[in-house]
Amino acid sequence: MSSKSFVQITGDLNKGLKALHAELPETMKGFSSLAREAMKEGSLSALHKELIALAIGVSARCDGCVGFHVKALIRLGVTREQLMETLGICTYMGGGPSLMYAAEAVRAYDEFAGNAKPAE
Repeated sequence: MSSKSFVQITGDLNKGLKALHAELPETMKGFSSLAREAMKEGSLSALHKELIALAIGVSARCDGCVGFHVKALIRLGVTREQLMETLGICTYMGGGPSLMYAAEAVRAYDEFAGNAKPAE
């Protein structure tokens, strides 16, 4: 079992993102605008868009992506069942490596939802 903490990962990344905002304000403003527009409600709900973003993060094996998108999904009220179905598709499409990051997404969900279990 991995000992990494998604609360710690996202917290650490936020420090780096703050520096990028300070030193690359126009670039980060552009990225933030892109994210806001891409994630706003439309034909797809914000929840469905975050599930897609999580699936891409799992497929790309990006710890920060998994952490930030699971945290956003919790805020949007994702159910464990919705998360699990999404991770099933990730595993189907990405095989073994995606399965390993699907397990990490479950750990992130449990950690952010307050269901963290002690490491074995």
